[in-house]
Amino acid sequence: MSQRIYLVIMDETDEAKGALRFAARRAVRTDGAVHILALVPQQQFVAFGGVQATIEEEARDRAEVLAMTAAGSLASESGLAPQISVRMGDGPKVVREYLGEHPEVSALVLGAAGGSNPGPLVTHFAGTAGQLPCPLMIVPGAISDEKIDRFS
Repeated sequence: MSQRIYLVIMDETDEAKGALRFAARRAVRTDGAVHILALVPQQQFVAFGGVQATIEEEARDRAEVLAMTAAGSLASESGLAPQISVRMGDGPKVVREYLGEHPEVSALVLGAAGGSNPGPLVTHFAGTAGQLPCPLMIVPGAISDEKIDRFS
């Protein structure tokens, strides 16, 4: 049996942290692994190339720190050492490219924001879930860590 791999899209939101918690617990229970994909949004065009490069580099650095921090928390809580990738571009497109490059991914795990807008990735992938190469798992942002632990 092949190892189950859970792909989590990481950003600075609480719902992303909930998705990571859920994926980590599933991975531990299924003898699986976690991949963390930190997205760097495509920066708006700036007239001066040097300024543009600096803005993009700072955004990438923030994403890398975020992913490394999440990986450290994951390792200390669950003993898992996730695979980390930081990529720049349009979120849905980057996630689809990653899934295309990693057919071993067993599930895409996203955290949904509470309220009427679950977030752009959840909205996009929930609407196109039938076209994904793996199951989509959506973790509600409004549930507690205790419930995440119970459900995972």
